[in-house]
Amino acid sequence: MGHREHWSGRAGFVLAAVGSAVGLGNMWRFSYLAAENGGAAFVLVYLIFTIFIGLPVLLAEMVIGRGAGRSPVQALSHFGGSVWRPLGGLFVVTGFLILAYYSVIAGWTLRYAISGLLGGFGGDAAARFGAVSTGIAPIAWHLGFMAITAALIASGVRAGIERSALVLMPLLFAIVVGLAIYAATLEGGSGGYAYYLSTDFGKLLDPHVVVAAAGQAFFSLSLGMGAILTYSSYLDRSHHLPNESVTIGVADFGVAFVAGLVVFPLIFALGLQTEVGESTVGALFITLPHAFQEMGGAGRVVGVLFFASLVVGALTSAVSLLEVVVATAMDGLGWSRPRAAWVLGAAVAALGILPAHDLEILGLMDQFAGNFLLVAGGLMLSLFVGWAMEDPIAEVLAGAERVRWFPVWRGLLRWVVPAVLAVVLFYSTESLRAMIFGTPS
Repeated sequence: MGHREHWSGRAGFVLAAVGSAVGLGNMWRFSYLAAENGGAAFVLVYLIFTIFIGLPVLLAEMVIGRGAGRSPVQALSHFGGSVWRPLGGLFVVTGFLILAYYSVIAGWTLRYAISGLLGGFGGDAAARFGAVSTGIAPIAWHLGFMAITAALIASGVRAGIERSALVLMPLLFAIVVGLAIYAATLEGGSGGYAYYLSTDFGKLLDPHVVVAAAGQAFFSLSLGMGAILTYSSYLDRSHHLPNESVTIGVADFGVAFVAGLVVFPLIFALGLQTEVGESTVGALFITLPHAFQEMGGAGRVVGVLFFASLVVGALTSAVSLLEVVVATAMDGLGWSRPRAAWVLGAAVAALGILPAHDLEILGLMDQFAGNFLLVAGGLMLSLFVGWAMEDPIAEVLAGAERVRWFPVWRGLLRWVVPAVLAVVLFYSTESLRAMIFGTPS
């Protein structure tokens, strides 16, 4: 096996990992869940679960990846023997399936950004989305987005993944913060802040709110699909993994939180709050373009910047998903990086034609891979590091010798994380069953 690639420095890894975590869900799902589930109370519960569920699993993926220096299948086999290889395989399958439909939605955002730049957001927003999401067009944009993703992966860890992250992630942060500052100047936007950050501590006793916060904390950090594990396999042992994990978690939360400070003031300033529904798709691709249209010339600029930030988040997440699959082929089959990137990128693109053609298939794939498989993978990973891995503390101590709380970390992985993820998995299973069979969840 040839020399394994490495990141050139800490900044490249951290920004690439943040890029993996920050995606389309950060730009709406977090703020919508907060608004509907107690506002600041939900944010508090979310932060608690991020600390005690999300960060322990994130650190576990980093420990396995750096320790083995291999992609998921070989990394799990390295520490646990052949019996744990299927868990690595589950990560690869999950990433493959998620990317197949995620790139379809990313294609929509790319088209909105370009069409907004060239012609604005005029016309019937719902009719525009119908034209974007049906017919041949979404397939073409999906294939184009996958070609961009494969090209970045084919360029390598430093020249492709790291270089793009060093440019794109600061750009995304700057756009989101700039939009939040602009939104703060809008007359009537204060109602949006009140809606987003209202505090209802009674919601803390609602099990559905608790499960939603736990699930968001887990999903938001891009866990359970081997992306962070794979990225960490390009690290050397001098990296302080606890510090890296906290930095990633803080940046991911920051983007999600600030995005809410953009979306809701815009919607309320224009009196469009009655159009906000439970659909992420409806909010991002119908309500917000309508808002940009109502704002006139300024709305065109704001809308292009907003969709540009969505494209950036989608691209950095897509790159991490494809890298899981590509690295597995390189490690397990001995393929060259360009061959693996283009062949497997084409395979993902081919599967993605189905959700690009049918929104119901897209929804089913999202529920199955994005909600069920992710949680199942994270649950099994926590059990592996908590119980089966011989000495994970020795692995995580490298580069972090002064840290003394690692026994608490392993205790969380043994008891707390599996218990919480088992509950989240139960609700995900019920939702999947309801979607397939039409029965109440």
